[in-house]
Amino acid sequence: MDAASGTLATTRATPDYDFGVVRLFTIAAMAWGIAAFLVGVVVALQLAFPALNLDLEWTTFGRLRPLHTSAAVFAFGGNTLLATSLYVVQRTCRARLFGGHELARFLFWGYQAFIVMAGVGYLFGITQSREYAEPEWYVDLWLTLVWVVYLVIFVGTLARREEPHIYVANWFYLGFILTIAMLHVVNNLAVPVSFLGAKSYSAFSGTRDALVQWWYGHNAVGFFLTAGFLGIMYYFVPKQAGRPVYSYRLSIVHFWSLIFLYIWAGPHHLHYTALPDWAQTLGMVFSVMLWMPSWGGMINGIMTLSGAWDKLRTDPVLRMLVTSVAFYGMSTFEGPVMSIKAVNALSHYTDWTIGHVHSGALGWVAFVSFGALYFLVPALWNRQRLYSTMLVEVHFWIATIGIVLYITAMWVSGIMQGLMWRAYDSLGFLQYSFVETVLAMHPFYVIRAIGGVLFLTGALIMAYNLWRTARGDVREAERTGGADVAPALAAAH
Repeated sequence: MDAASGTLATTRATPDYDFGVVRLFTIAAMAWGIAAFLVGVVVALQLAFPALNLDLEWTTFGRLRPLHTSAAVFAFGGNTLLATSLYVVQRTCRARLFGGHELARFLFWGYQAFIVMAGVGYLFGITQSREYAEPEWYVDLWLTLVWVVYLVIFVGTLARREEPHIYVANWFYLGFILTIAMLHVVNNLAVPVSFLGAKSYSAFSGTRDALVQWWYGHNAVGFFLTAGFLGIMYYFVPKQAGRPVYSYRLSIVHFWSLIFLYIWAGPHHLHYTALPDWAQTLGMVFSVMLWMPSWGGMINGIMTLSGAWDKLRTDPVLRMLVTSVAFYGMSTFEGPVMSIKAVNALSHYTDWTIGHVHSGALGWVAFVSFGALYFLVPALWNRQRLYSTMLVEVHFWIATIGIVLYITAMWVSGIMQGLMWRAYDSLGFLQYSFVETVLAMHPFYVIRAIGGVLFLTGALIMAYNLWRTARGDVREAERTGGADVAPALAAAH
């Protein structure tokens, strides 16, 4: 990839890249993804059928829900970001990873150790007991060390690059790494009770604690789940399409406007609370302003297909990547709308928020991750093609149907929930009790669980396809025909 223009360059000799650690992160991303989706199905079923909580404290919704969230975000999403960023920075800089084999392996095993420590803490209830149920102080310290190593490797590789320009995907990756480091340190400032015990007390309390948590929470979405995955979009969509980025200038404008605006949007999660009204309004205004750079990036990603629209019919991996960009546009439209105070009065604390989060998490984050992993495995294992394009097609449609079932059920459930909560009878009393709203939501919870099962099924199909690809197998029916799912693969080797 030519860093200055976003075009494909294949004429120079290939340097000796360290793709071994990228393979490890790729395998971990797929494995943790299946685990995260499985736990998600379990907690969805627990909400639809409460008896499934059982009598064990480790299997209750309160323990499994944060386990699911963190596994999806930090285990599946995090490993995908590490795999793609370490691949992209080497390819676009034409330089081997800084720090050598040992530092890269420490990064991999150190990050997996963080995931395991956090997961065990969730199951046993060893958390900070704040809104996100973050891991305790010793886990936070370990992650800080691992993240510093990640920053050193990434920046060191950029510093030793042979290309004069830094390709825009690396801008997004670097912005994600630096901002997440700042968010992590500030949000997790805590004083341990003792160095031999797990318990600690947050440095913040009351309204300030709520503000810091949502400054962290919304910007974790903005930089971990948005900026980082935009780095994936800006590399893998052009590579899979075999086309240059539609507008390299727009990608730079997208980066700087997104980076500046996102950091201020967190207070919109605290409308109608003890937070000062000016801070709530500030969060709302910056959230609405975010609409413009977000859609600029979406347009840039989709228009990269100019001159290659026909590939959507034959290339399901490209279709998955482009669909993810469409979900990115939809989520970044819905989010600013929900941040408006009048809308938020209806949507907040309802399943509408859950639907919004999962339209972004499943449609944007997971789909762009799937597309990147489908691209990476043949390239990393030196295969000419995926085991089966037909299975990619099946995965795409099963997962898409699952997403549509999930988010539409939550949209309908959430709006109904909000309207029932604010309904009054002719005497001015609340028309519905809380239990009545729960009963009304039950059918939609069942539909959500069905959507989750479909999404998990698609991920299992993908894992099988990637495993057979890594082995070097090609599906017999496709051995002599069918579409090539990696048109830019020759350039990726």
